[in-house]
Amino acid sequence: MSFPVLPSSPAAPADGLDAVVSRLRAAGCVFAEDEAALLVAAATTPAELDSMVRRRAAGLPLEHILGWAGFCGLRVAVDPQVFVPRVRTEFLVRQAAAQAPPDAVVVDLCCGTGAVGLALLADLAAAGTPAAELHAADIDPAAVRCARRNLTAPGSGVRDCGALSIAVHRGDLYDPLPERLRGRVDLLVVNAPYVPTEAIALLPTEARVHEARVALDGGPDGLDLHRRVAAGADRWLAPGGSLLIETSERQAEQTAAVFAAGGLLPRITGSDELDATVVIGTRP
Repeated sequence: MSFPVLPSSPAAPADGLDAVVSRLRAAGCVFAEDEAALLVAAATTPAELDSMVRRRAAGLPLEHILGWAGFCGLRVAVDPQVFVPRVRTEFLVRQAAAQAPPDAVVVDLCCGTGAVGLALLADLAAAGTPAAELHAADIDPAAVRCARRNLTAPGSGVRDCGALSIAVHRGDLYDPLPERLRGRVDLLVVNAPYVPTEAIALLPTEARVHEARVALDGGPDGLDLHRRVAAGADRWLAPGGSLLIETSERQAEQTAAVFAAGGLLPRITGSDELDATVVIGTRP
């Protein structure tokens, strides 16, 4: 992901884009060239650019500095402390789109920025099968505010997705969902935290320091939220509806067993290209 930067950019330093690249590379940024181009394109003055580069070098996520992340070809707003959507999660969107019936009722739990729901709406509309409803929910108030910007605010990133209703709810998993959705959900897409608690300390600074702990910590084995989601799924899914959860390759068999214990028919799918694993459980 990069944008061309003209040499005459008012924010470009006197010694050019290379100076920004050098500063970012010295700070350990793996994609220094791409990040420098994005920062120079976003800054309006040399002083603003210097501030942005200093914050990035200190470990602030690039997306928090820019205020957006690229996801499934969309520009998704990302607020400070909110979980940044990962490229690997695009595989979750693809798998959900492949499962969607016409006029699907979709629920995006642990929605964060709302990126998964937003991208899924766009994919379904592009395929000529727009969703009937999308409900997104998160327990983190900062994430809920961000998701509402992306999904429901005037001028949000929602494209012309056909006739659908969209709502963003704050609460713990299923708790805030309208009762009328029970037994009607066709797609339940979930990117719940699945990092084991002891592994949080091993995460990059960008995640460990600058994203909410509630969006990262999956409990002792990383599967606490997977168990809770699977335990309630059959009450919300329509017959034939599917629960899709992102997980790691190492945890996938355990997640599949959790799905089976909850009465779902599980299967595991993955993408080597994106280093992504998704477990899909279908209600019989």
